[in-house]
Amino acid sequence: MKYQSTRGKVKGISFKQAVMMGLAEDGGLLLPETIPHLTPGDLDVLSKLAYPELAFQVMSHFIEDIPSAQLKNMIDHSYSSFTHPDITPVVHHDGLYILELFHGPTLAFKDIALQFLGNLFEYLLTESGEHMNILGATSGDTGSAAIYGVRGKKNINIFILHPHKKVSPVQELQMTTVTDANVFNLAIEGTFDDGQKIVKEIFGDLNFKRQYALGAVNSINWARVLAQVVYYFYAWGQVRKQTGADKVYFSVPTGNFGDIFAGYIAKRMGLPIEKLVLATNANNILARFVNAGDYSIGEVHPTFSPSMDIQNASNLERYLFYLFNDDSERLTAAMQQFTDMGQISFTEEQLADISEVFLSTSVDNDQTLATIRDFHAATGYVLDPHTATGIKAGKELVGGEYPVICLATAHPAKFPEAVNQSIGKDPEPPVSLEGLEDREQRCEVIEANADKIKMYLAKRAL
Repeated sequence: MKYQSTRGKVKGISFKQAVMMGLAEDGGLLLPETIPHLTPGDLDVLSKLAYPELAFQVMSHFIEDIPSAQLKNMIDHSYSSFTHPDITPVVHHDGLYILELFHGPTLAFKDIALQFLGNLFEYLLTESGEHMNILGATSGDTGSAAIYGVRGKKNINIFILHPHKKVSPVQELQMTTVTDANVFNLAIEGTFDDGQKIVKEIFGDLNFKRQYALGAVNSINWARVLAQVVYYFYAWGQVRKQTGADKVYFSVPTGNFGDIFAGYIAKRMGLPIEKLVLATNANNILARFVNAGDYSIGEVHPTFSPSMDIQNASNLERYLFYLFNDDSERLTAAMQQFTDMGQISFTEEQLADISEVFLSTSVDNDQTLATIRDFHAATGYVLDPHTATGIKAGKELVGGEYPVICLATAHPAKFPEAVNQSIGKDPEPPVSLEGLEDREQRCEVIEANADKIKMYLAKRAL
């Protein structure tokens, strides 16, 4: 299996090269040159596997340059820190199936990919004798999950940008209370989109990237997407056992398009997904894209689901590559149009293709709180505000012909303010959050400026 860039100038690289490159050197995002297609018989076998073995089987289709025993050990180690034996259990409430993705160290779905990526980086650096300086931006959950994935690891420093006072207090504390010597938290005076733009700009400076051995943990790194593909297969298998249904819908709260793109890859591999329901909050650039072909930049609005407070979804580029029939020139022109004009235009044929795969709606703050309240009243189950947008979208857009699986992307205890406003009490905090506010913190506030962040990194890089 070889990898290529969406922009067409990087081709034929290995999985290990793709992981270490992160953002492609031509400014694009890396994708496998082919997507393996699984037969119904293959799917039947996979549906019977425990999560770590399933992860090994799915990932092995995309990883040919790491010995199987080493890959299996990495996967097993990555999920040994999860608090539920099923890793990503599926529960049934109010006619919906909820895929709980919050049983990892930082209580968010990002742990599933970033525990694996941290171990993968450590393996590759040990093998090569090299070092790495990880640079990433977060809208809330990626930062803490990445930090927990690499804290204390040899040959790695990590620099995480988060928008100052625009993540939840728990999300902020989960990052800033990690004081390992290899961890650097930077609160930028701006939005997540500003941080994401800075990261891409710095990675685009190839001399700087090479000089300081920069590595990527954002979902621009293909390994992030690959690890998330696995839980679509797992959830489908669990629901199939319970219902006998082959086809399902997935409802996915997403702001940066990475999580739902993993579902799209699973669908292209042959997983029988009827459609992917894309749930956004008031920052609705992706809902506008799906429903009207309106992919135009907008102002970022603070919401109760801050991890989706995004108006420039970087992973959409991967999907657009396929939408444009693997035409790198067309894709590059579209991304340049977005840079120049803040929008991308689409043909009627392309809009029809989009609607064949996706349904979408945006869920505002009032609807989010109402969904948390009503779902709790009906079932006793507490939703976090991101998951609530997926529940609302799944109920609103899908009939009863196939089961609906909603991704629960974070533990409700990470967002106690929204939960309390909805149900009148705070969610029960897990042990990992006890005493969090009393721990030592380390963080620096910095201007959202690429040059200043490069200077900061250069002084502290390995």
